[in-house]
Amino acid sequence: MPAPERELSAVETILIVGGRPETLVKAKALGLRVVFLQHRDRMMDGHVEASDALFMVDYTDWEQTRPIVDAVHQVYKFTACVSLGEQAMETVGRINDRYGLGGTPEAVSTLYKDKLLMRAHLAERGVPSAAAAEVDSAAAIGEFGREHGYPVVLKPVDNTASRGVVVIERAEDVAAAWEDAVGLRHRDDLVLGQFFPVGRYIVEEYLDGPEYSVESFSFGGHHAIVAITEKYTIGVVEDSHALPARLSPEVDAEVAAYVRDFHTAMGLRDGVAHTEIKITSKGPRVIESHDRLGGERIVDLVIDAYGIDLEQYATAAPFGLLPVLPERPTARRGAATAFFRAVPGVVTGFSGTEAVLNDPDLLDLDVFVRPGDRVDEVVDNFGRSGQVLTTGPDTDTAFATAHRLASLITVETTPEHRP
Repeated sequence: MPAPERELSAVETILIVGGRPETLVKAKALGLRVVFLQHRDRMMDGHVEASDALFMVDYTDWEQTRPIVDAVHQVYKFTACVSLGEQAMETVGRINDRYGLGGTPEAVSTLYKDKLLMRAHLAERGVPSAAAAEVDSAAAIGEFGREHGYPVVLKPVDNTASRGVVVIERAEDVAAAWEDAVGLRHRDDLVLGQFFPVGRYIVEEYLDGPEYSVESFSFGGHHAIVAITEKYTIGVVEDSHALPARLSPEVDAEVAAYVRDFHTAMGLRDGVAHTEIKITSKGPRVIESHDRLGGERIVDLVIDAYGIDLEQYATAAPFGLLPVLPERPTARRGAATAFFRAVPGVVTGFSGTEAVLNDPDLLDLDVFVRPGDRVDEVVDNFGRSGQVLTTGPDTDTAFATAHRLASLITVETTPEHRP
């Protein structure tokens, strides 16, 4: 951990809403008092031990959360509030607004969450983006396709993990795609469905070109582009990531400049962000962006390749405890992750894990399923069975190692017999 930029003159308190135990541990290591709000269904091992005070509440419900936060503030006098989880960002914005804490306000967090609002906002400010419209029928999708051409992308307005995202290649495919989309609404069996219910849909112009994510941290409106990450998908499901991205200096600079302009237009001034883009034939274009850490454990890849812990920065920056990052840090090595899948059925065991665990370039093996779990066909990021994270002297090596190790692992399943 880098040495603090300054010493705390007294015990200062941070309110953290949701997230993983590692965030709390890193805040405590900085000398902060940690007050933690967590949803009872998202409690994990380590949350209790890493908190100075813990309150369980459905933080997605502001009417429930507001009186709890009022009482917490009266007792603990927190001076910063953060979250690194998608489902908590608007609540954090409301808390920032209510107590004048600085940080990202609710209006800006909503822009990052609502893909339709984001597109309209960018269009108003002249930031190159993509045509988009809210749709409520197959006919509306067809009308958009006739105006903008195919393929088009259909997705929920405010969901996550590629849930409900489909690329519609031809007009003949619209009806079936819309029927599947409507079928996701009001389902109570979706992973994290209580936090990310499927409701409104948006259709967008399809963006050509390779896909990347950009990991950044903002300091008073100065946007440090920490890493550009290569992103590979099978269909719409993310399959692997690698950084630093293998781009020419000219394209790297173009992407960094576009993302800085994007965050400025969105009104982001402080904190971490994860922005997904494509480098199209017309230049960089945003797919979506989030005022929180990237998923897929990209934060761990950034730590290995750059020595910069964005999770630590998220809790340290409000108190000035770490130095402002340079506009474009230099990578010291490469890092990558690759996911593995299972044949649908009931998980009975695993093979190949020993060889993976003994590889000297493995950063971590993360298995998402256990014996007895049911594995279905992979249609979104929640359906994958695990990932390997690897390091190497450069991106080429780390990327090749990640895929080699992922290929060694077999999730053994047996067909499930349903009545």
